[in-house]
Amino acid sequence: MRFRTAHTPSGNSSMPASANSPAAHAPGAILEKEGGAGAPGFGVYVHWPFCQSKCPYCDFNSHVVANIDQARWARALCRELEHMRSLAGAQRVRSVFFGGGTPSLMLPETVDAVLKKIASLWTMEEGAEITLEANPTSVEADRFKGYRAAGVNRLSLGVQSLDDAQLKFLGRLHSADEALRAIALARDIFPRLSFDLIYARPGQTKDAWESELRAALAHAADHLSLYQLTIEPDTAFARLYEKGAFVLPEDEEAAEMYALTADICAEAGLSAYEVSNYAASGAASRHNLVYWRYGDYAGVGPGAHGRITSGEKRLATRARRMPGDWIDAVEREGHGLEAVEEIAPAEQGDEMVLMGLRLQEGVSLARHARLAGREISPVRIEALVADDLLAVEGDIIRATSEGRMLLDAVLARLLA
Repeated sequence: MRFRTAHTPSGNSSMPASANSPAAHAPGAILEKEGGAGAPGFGVYVHWPFCQSKCPYCDFNSHVVANIDQARWARALCRELEHMRSLAGAQRVRSVFFGGGTPSLMLPETVDAVLKKIASLWTMEEGAEITLEANPTSVEADRFKGYRAAGVNRLSLGVQSLDDAQLKFLGRLHSADEALRAIALARDIFPRLSFDLIYARPGQTKDAWESELRAALAHAADHLSLYQLTIEPDTAFARLYEKGAFVLPEDEEAAEMYALTADICAEAGLSAYEVSNYAASGAASRHNLVYWRYGDYAGVGPGAHGRITSGEKRLATRARRMPGDWIDAVEREGHGLEAVEEIAPAEQGDEMVLMGLRLQEGVSLARHARLAGREISPVRIEALVADDLLAVEGDIIRATSEGRMLLDAVLARLLA
């Protein structure tokens, strides 16, 4: 079984895929520090769909174009934000996340315009987390100070590897040296920093991954996102993989790499608070916690998804996927949404569990019952506990280390 986690339910997918992670801290530790699973907060996701090139493993909603009218795109994003305000009503914004695509292709002026619009529509929580995803090329790194001046206080760098040959294989445009320079610059400019690495790559051994991870930890700040390479349908890698162009490590070896990852990160003081995310105390991604704790979020931009409570209803929103279609619709109708659908109670309960079992803190059975209008079968829970796949502590259920290795199967049995 391969494991992967997307950053957000955005233009990429409505729900991140499942993954695994052993427990690395006491249950509820992050829950208590971050505000509790019952109060996940409200977030805003802004999707920037453009990239310099399409990475061969990527199935996200990203597009390569020669020229971008940034002023036009800023106006369109701001206009769709106004529409989302009409749906979501008054809110206190806990987090804003610029995802993509490659948001570091945005001009700082574009980021500034969007953040000012969000602040004019809703109340920003004191110390609200504002994250921007960036690629570590030298040209984009030059913009870091501009993003910080606009209000970005957390950078998420797509490093992916510290090996030049592997970066080439992964289709990345930067070198390992450029990545390290971008990390150093970001640490000087932004209060918080995270970067991504991809492991379980073709031919990679446990020893090689341990060496690379320890090198990365020497440069890390307070958060890392560490993903196993998976082959997504309709990608360049999928076509190459089907032709036998490369072979991935066996599932057992990949699982051993994951266990090693958690151990090494724990040694460095980064706890596995989520299946593929590791953070120092208090440094968990607040924005992703909004998703994983099944909070509300407004999604704007091509293909962006949202979850919004309107009165007694919980709504799923989905924007048009193609950038041209989206921006034309926004300019014509004031938004680019192609669907606004009510989520049935039972589906709400399932979504909450699907998201929440990713977290080491687990999920509340009482909250599930309130959302779904029914309880999860105690017999199913007991069977999973007997198989050492779930643990129950009062009202909370959480996946065990073994359960996280088999999370898809656990969820299928639990929610059948």
